[in-house]
Amino acid sequence: MYKQAAQAYQKTSQVAVSPRELEANLLMKAAARLQLIKDEWADASLAEKDDVLTYNRKLWTILVTSATGAESQLPQDIKNNIASLGVFVFRQTVTVMSSDDPNKVTTLISINRAIAEGLRAQPE
Repeated sequence: MYKQAAQAYQKTSQVAVSPRELEANLLMKAAARLQLIKDEWADASLAEKDDVLTYNRKLWTILVTSATGAESQLPQDIKNNIASLGVFVFRQTVTVMSSDDPNKVTTLISINRAIAEGLRAQPE
């Protein structure tokens, strides 16, 4: 019964959230997962690291595609900036996996948190 109520609440809360807030929430979720894997780097398996980094990469793929698509109403300079940031995130993800240095994850965490804060700070 509790599980059904929680699921119903979650569905309702998702409907009431603006697209900006949803994007901010997803970026914060990814940042939290990245922080956790960074904190547990030595004990995390390659598959666990890959799972977290893949989640972040997929999220960024969706964000970049949505923001830079023809249907996006964002100004062209913002589209270009988001595309450039996305390319940086993708390259940094490869760097993290190839270097095996947990401190390299900090950049991805910081970017996600900064973008999420920006999305939450600006009015719709």
